[in-house]
Amino acid sequence: MNKLLVVVFIICTGFFCKQKQVTVYMIGDSTMANKPVEDNPERGWGMMLHEFFNSSVIIENHAVNGRSTRSFLYENRWQPIVDKLKKGDYVIIQFGHNDESKEKKERYTTPDEYRHNLARFVNETKAARAHPILCTPIMRRRFDENGKFYDTHGVYPDVVRELADSLKVPLVDMHLKSEQLIKSMGAEGSKKLFLFIEPGEYASLPEGKEDNTHFSEFGARAMAQLFVDGITELKLPLANRLRKTL
Repeated sequence: MNKLLVVVFIICTGFFCKQKQVTVYMIGDSTMANKPVEDNPERGWGMMLHEFFNSSVIIENHAVNGRSTRSFLYENRWQPIVDKLKKGDYVIIQFGHNDESKEKKERYTTPDEYRHNLARFVNETKAARAHPILCTPIMRRRFDENGKFYDTHGVYPDVVRELADSLKVPLVDMHLKSEQLIKSMGAEGSKKLFLFIEPGEYASLPEGKEDNTHFSEFGARAMAQLFVDGITELKLPLANRLRKTL
C-alpha cells in the first residue's frame, strides 16, 4: 500500500510540474492588439488567445496599434518585457503591417532593419531562457475586380521565414494560413472575418465601416485558431497546455 501511495505521489507531482504556470507575451501590431470592447466591434487576435489555453498559461498582450518593429523598440516597449521574462516563458512576435509603410516615416522599417529587429527580439528572448515564436504578418483581405485574391506585404513575410530558418526558431506562418482561410471563404464570405459594419449598428460608427485589415470578433477568434493550429502542427510544448475542449 505504501509503495502504491509513493507511485501515485510521483505521478501527481510530475503532472503538476508539467503544468507549472508560464507567461505568454505577445508583441506586434493592431491585428494582434487588445481593443476597447464597449461599443466597438474590432478585436485583435491576441484578445482571443486565452480562450484556447488552460489555467497554466497567462497571456500578456503587449501588441499596440500602428507599431512596427522600429517604433516598438524606439518607444521602449520591448525592454520592460525582457526584464520580466522567466525561464520557460514564451514570446509571440508578429510585425510587418506597419514596417512596410514607406509613407509613415515613424513606422517604416527597411527589410534589412526588419530582419535585424526581429533577430533582436528572438536573441534577447533566448538569452532569458524563454521561447520565441515568430509569426508572419496576417493577410489583408484583397480581391481585384475579377475576384482574384492578391497580397500586399511584399518581401516582409519571406524575411520572417528566412530568419526563422536561420535562427532555428519556430515559425507559425500566419500569412499563408490566413491566405488559405480568406480564399476558402471567398470574396464575399471572407467579409465576416473583417470589419464590415452597417450604418447605425454601433453608436461609435454611425456611418458604418469597411475595413479589410482589422478583425471582427469572429475573425480574431479564427486567427487565434490558426495560431493554435500552427503550434499544434509544430508539436511545441506550449500546445500541451491547450484546453481539451473549448
